Amino acid sequence: MTKPSRAVLIFTKLPEAGKVKTRLIPALGAEGAANLYRRLLDRQLAWLTAETDYSIQLWLTPSTEHPMTRQWQGKPALSLFLQQGEDLGERMMHAARSALQRYQQVVLVGVDCPALTSAHLQQAFAWLESCDGVLGPAQDGGYVLLGLKSTPLSLFKGHRWGEADVAETTREAMRQLGWNWRELPLLQDLDRPEDLGQLKELGIPPE
Repeated sequence: MTKPSRAVLIFTKLPEAGKVKTRLIPALGAEGAANLYRRLLDRQLAWLTAETDYSIQLWLTPSTEHPMTRQWQGKPALSLFLQQGEDLGERMMHAARSALQRYQQVVLVGVDCPALTSAHLQQAFAWLESCDGVLGPAQDGGYVLLGLKSTPLSLFKGHRWGEADVAETTREAMRQLGWNWRELPLLQDLDRPEDLGQLKELGIPPE
């Protein structure tokens, strides 16, 4: 049986006050930061379901049983999974390996980049037809997207998650693997108070 082609894996935390977007709390307060995170996630799910036909996997932490998850239960093309692993790399590797048992290509994203669009995903999947991987670098030195057809350990181990060299150490891992990969244009995460200007630029209401 031929595997379905493409799945988008979204890595997200439950949008609980004080536990998400903590660097925005000085500007927005704990409730405001959590509300923004929730709206970014809802917005991303909305355009993914409206503008694409990919299977969508929502990889959650710390629970898939929280009452907040009821809004996502039973939605077509949307499946919920619990993140598993000691750090972000282990959690991404577990999710990607699990998804690739069923799908030919996967793209991993977070919810921190409101500038990410369906066009970026379409380009990433198109490149995966002929490339080993796709990287979507972020302006802060990390990345906002990782497209894969396989999951070598070096892509997920030995990186300083949350630091400014993650994209470069991932590139080095790809070089060592002998991979042919492509990169999307540089995009900006929304992590710090000075990043909030993106909302106006993208037409997203501040509240």
